[in-house]
Amino acid sequence: MEESLYSEFSKFPRRRRRCCRRGMQLALVGLMIAALWAGLLTLLLLWHWDTVRNLKQLEEAAALNVSQVSKDLERHKGDQMAQKSQAAQMLQDMARIQAEQKRMVSQESELFRNLDGLRADLSNLKSYSLNERHRALHSLGRLQEEVEKLWLELHESNGSVCNTCPEEWVHFQRKCYYFGETAKKWIQAKYACSSLQGRLVSIHSQEEQDFLTKHAHIRGSWIGLRDLDIEGEFIWMDEKPLDYSNWQPGEPNDAGQGEHCVMMQASGQWNDAFCGSYLDWVCERLATC
Repeated sequence: MEESLYSEFSKFPRRRRRCCRRGMQLALVGLMIAALWAGLLTLLLLWHWDTVRNLKQLEEAAALNVSQVSKDLERHKGDQMAQKSQAAQMLQDMARIQAEQKRMVSQESELFRNLDGLRADLSNLKSYSLNERHRALHSLGRLQEEVEKLWLELHESNGSVCNTCPEEWVHFQRKCYYFGETAKKWIQAKYACSSLQGRLVSIHSQEEQDFLTKHAHIRGSWIGLRDLDIEGEFIWMDEKPLDYSNWQPGEPNDAGQGEHCVMMQASGQWNDAFCGSYLDWVCERLATC
């Protein structure tokens, strides 16, 4: 029994030492944990401060950015307003330009109408002047012819003989006749007689017709009778009335391509024919004393 008590007392210090070791270990662990927590808290505090500093920097940067964006936005709004104002001004200018263009187009149309009117008036004036000149020259020609006739009568009354004709012209009753043998159109024959100071012959009596028939060409000759102005209204070149006629039976008939000029056939009878046909021609002019 004593041995057992001794063994028990001998075991007690070991347990105490073991408990002390465990307590020291626990204390060390606690200190380590406290140190870790302190380090962790320190790290957390440092992270918090760093985060707060970064947030402040971000806030300041954001505030600067917001301020800059606000300024840019205000400037952009100002630019937009200026652009809108410019656009409105441009629209007004375009509207004014379009109105001016319309006015100019209207003025141009009016000017063209006035110009056309002036051209028409000028053309009418030219036509009137030419007609008046033609009438004046015609009246002058008729007056000269009447004067020449009176001159012939005066000379004949004084005993003069007025039967002188140019070379190749044939005299008959105070007039000279030229029988052209080069085939021409009616208008060409008219100008040919004018160049010879005569005109296409006008026939006013049977005696004159008989004289012309004696000298008539076989293929027919143009005479100075036509209805170019009014269909069926025939006019002599000397503008005297149609007081004598020698139409072939059935003529004038205005057949074919439109027959407005008159020819004298070899028989002496008349026939209306196409003015573009090529025929001989007969001119007349007053004889001289």
